[in-house]
Amino acid sequence: MDLQIKRNLYWILGFVVLIWVIELINFSIGHRLSDWGILPRTLKGLKGIPLSPFLHASLLHIMMNTIPLAVLGGFVMLNGRQIFLEISIIIILASGTALWLFGRSSYHVGASGLIFGYFGYLVLRAWYDRSLKSFVIAFVTVFLYGGIMWGLLPTFSRISWEGHLFGLLAGFLAARLEKTKE
Repeated sequence: MDLQIKRNLYWILGFVVLIWVIELINFSIGHRLSDWGILPRTLKGLKGIPLSPFLHASLLHIMMNTIPLAVLGGFVMLNGRQIFLEISIIIILASGTALWLFGRSSYHVGASGLIFGYFGYLVLRAWYDRSLKSFVIAFVTVFLYGGIMWGLLPTFSRISWEGHLFGLLAGFLAARLEKTKE
């Protein structure tokens, strides 16, 4: 395996392990860290903008996010660690800010906004990039995870459909910003 690919694999796995370590700590203290999530339109909730993707409401919640986060994050990582970090930061800050401004008054935690952001970025990147590599990645992304679009519907009160929506839009924004940077 190419050394660069191996390093990138370690990065994405390290990212997922970090989120799991935080969840295990959170679980062990009765999920009290979830109070550090995004609570819209409150000063207390501002700290959740950068922190909420690292916090989860339950072990089931993190289990549902782990594989899509690793796979889609890995696809983003194919463009390099620098791009991965930039795209992740844009998605986290843009979606978190929108969620803080417009989300319903409830704590919002979890990496699903980031997952939706990676999905949106990967799909729109194919539009802007128009390379075979980007089209193949976008096709595989939609094939594997196109069903997540159902998560944009307000079907369950415990699921932050707003976080999903703003994550997707932040992913679109990240693809656009990356295109204008080139």
